[in-house]
Amino acid sequence: MGKKAGDFQAAGRGIGMLSEIEEFITYLRDVKRLSKNTEVSYRRDLQQMTAYLEERGVTDAQKVTKTVLNSYILYLEKEGKATTTISRMLASMKAFFHYEYMQGKIRRDPSELLRAPRVEKKIPTILTVEEVSSLLAQPDSSVPKEIRDKAMLELLYATGIRVSELICLKLEDVNMSIGFITCRDEKKERTVPFGWVAKEALSDYLERSRSVLLKGKESPWLFTNCSGKPMSRQGFWKIVKYYGERAGIQADITPHTLRHSFAAHLLKNGADIHAVQTLLGHSDMATTQAYVAYSRMEAVREAYAGAHPRK
Repeated sequence: MGKKAGDFQAAGRGIGMLSEIEEFITYLRDVKRLSKNTEVSYRRDLQQMTAYLEERGVTDAQKVTKTVLNSYILYLEKEGKATTTISRMLASMKAFFHYEYMQGKIRRDPSELLRAPRVEKKIPTILTVEEVSSLLAQPDSSVPKEIRDKAMLELLYATGIRVSELICLKLEDVNMSIGFITCRDEKKERTVPFGWVAKEALSDYLERSRSVLLKGKESPWLFTNCSGKPMSRQGFWKIVKYYGERAGIQADITPHTLRHSFAAHLLKNGADIHAVQTLLGHSDMATTQAYVAYSRMEAVREAYAGAHPRK
């Protein structure tokens, strides 16, 4: 059985191309100022590509052809990779070979005419208001850990921020008096309001739970695990799954489900789409537009349920 692209070790494969990949990553970090997560993603994708190419005797970027890159894309499809994953990996390849071409290291860009597989656009999983209420009612207000979980869930639904933004919040990023949080990344920051329900959950957590979980330790992070470190994405994913099951929600929910639900519920209730775009931190309006379709579909469903004699 052949090796999978991700199974190869760095040692012994295409050292020349790997060193050029590292130069490219340095360019992304120092010139393009891309985030650490993007840097990690590019490196991983390109190392997997290099592993595949080296298995086929291609260890020099100059010898890479459109044909061999097409065969790699077909290989990924046979391995069962999602079309979104393949599209992302292709974007990494295109960026790398364009960089190589612009630097004069290759005569032509072998990825220039490659096309990503068609990605089927799916309506994101969105909970009803009743399902969200049931989910947020699950944590036990007498258990310190669940008081923290309640505050995290309430704040996520109240603001629609990304889970990466939630777990990176620091105490200094929360203004309890006027109900705002500040989300920051390497390029920008945005301020997002939250309502009184989330404020009460946060106050309860800060007053009754956080110090108990920290056991006398100090931490700058708003939400921590018992070691005083910020909550991990995987840790919070498990929290959402746990309370979703307790609430009896059938949909396969993730932390991002609350972000989707936040946006859809705002638009359904008449919020201005540009305001929702700002709250979500979307740079492209088309991303926010995806939730408009849900709002319209819900309106049609409600009209049908209210008017059809055999609904």
